[in-house]
Amino acid sequence: MYKTVVLMFLVAMLIISVFQRGFLNIRGDTQIERNARMQKEAIQYWKVKPNKSAETTEEPTNGRNIQTVTKTWDITSTNCSANLHLNSTEDFIALEQNFQQFLLYRHCRYFPIIMNHPEKCSGEVYLLIVIKSIISQHDRREVIRQTWGKEQILDGKKVKLLFLLGTSSNKAEMANHQKLLEYEDYIYGDILQWDFMDTFFNLTLKETHFLKWFSTYCGNVRYIFKGDDDVFVSITNVLEFLESSKDTKDLFAGDVLFKAKPIRRKQNKYYIPPMLYNKTYYPPYAGGGGFLMDGLLAQRLYLTSETLELFPIDDVFLGMCLEVLQLTPIKHGAFKTFGLVKDKNSKLNKEPCFYKSMIVVHKLLPQELLEMWKLVHSDLVCTINPGLLSDA
Repeated sequence: MYKTVVLMFLVAMLIISVFQRGFLNIRGDTQIERNARMQKEAIQYWKVKPNKSAETTEEPTNGRNIQTVTKTWDITSTNCSANLHLNSTEDFIALEQNFQQFLLYRHCRYFPIIMNHPEKCSGEVYLLIVIKSIISQHDRREVIRQTWGKEQILDGKKVKLLFLLGTSSNKAEMANHQKLLEYEDYIYGDILQWDFMDTFFNLTLKETHFLKWFSTYCGNVRYIFKGDDDVFVSITNVLEFLESSKDTKDLFAGDVLFKAKPIRRKQNKYYIPPMLYNKTYYPPYAGGGGFLMDGLLAQRLYLTSETLELFPIDDVFLGMCLEVLQLTPIKHGAFKTFGLVKDKNSKLNKEPCFYKSMIVVHKLLPQELLEMWKLVHSDLVCTINPGLLSDA
């Protein structure tokens, strides 16, 4: 019995240690102190789970806010049944199962919030970093927190960080995943989670839920950077770009696609059947890997999104909202959401001098992101500067 208890204790401590360290292998006295502090917090957490349901908001003070819709998240239960009227149509019957499921429940627009942090928008926030993630990708969140996504104040400008999540799509491990996520949020306090399952088609739900949440709590946030959890971002370059664009009304900038055609090949991840979209081209939209937008525009996008039916591809859906507002997103060469160059084998894709000049580069695994971050912030000497503000 004694051996069993000791073994269980060692396993528990090992799990906590691995979870804390994530995938980063950071050494030094500060990390040792941090690990010791987190172990104490872990013990306290498992004894008494804190109540974070209390919500506090501050009135915007910078004069930029429009009237917020509500003061709290007002969805407390999920009461959504399938729209069975669609079952009798021939077009619906011909669709693949995943699209049938999407259409049956497309009218279900909002779900209860599980983890909430309205305090992230208190005071004057210049830049709110918002990252789409899923429960199992803790290592990606951890490396972002320790590198470019670190909360800080730069030149008097407050930068805050949030991750957007749904619930686990792994039914067998759902309870375990949720418990670990609760602990992660207890440590970092940067998780927004809603009660819908994290799937590819539900990325649009994540978009509408964030826009509603932002409109509810964040009337005094100046700008938003929104992206995926596998991007490299230079916050210094972001702030430089925003400063140069401070007089631009309704700013929405990124790696913009013009006259993109809906993909009709069923084998493709982004396949869209004509029943869902029968036009030749999508409206201009920014690649979802990373883009910047004005806080006031985000509130207008929320109101506009309420007038449109949901679409399976989230970045295209935002383009549809911009089209309704008669706004065209700004294409900028420092947003690389499809890699630095088209040739994936090119050495330029691993060149730190180019990363140093970019705002966002997409598709880096955690170890690659960490290594590139270290290179960019080392004593790097670059003979060629591609130019941060070039629109090429």
